[in-house]
Amino acid sequence: MDNLNETQFFDGLDKEEQNEAKNILLNVSEALKEKGYNPVNQIVGYILSGDPTYITSHKNARSLIRKLERDELLEEVINNYLEKNGL
Repeated sequence: MDNLNETQFFDGLDKEEQNEAKNILLNVSEALKEKGYNPVNQIVGYILSGDPTYITSHKNARSLIRKLERDELLEEVINNYLEKNGL
């Protein structure tokens, strides 16, 4: 196992991948809202568990979200949060 005292480097998404992740999250969120679900709760459930049944199949949302790895989705969410908070 690597030295736990050293910080690992995560090679993030390029700009095109970030745009795709953003568009997918927005489309999935819209589909969830249309079906009466709380998008935040459902997307968090999906990211934590990997279970696609947290995402509705309405508007092909389940297939869309599975185009990306969960770490890519999480990276987009964190990037967006940090940008909006001036970090």
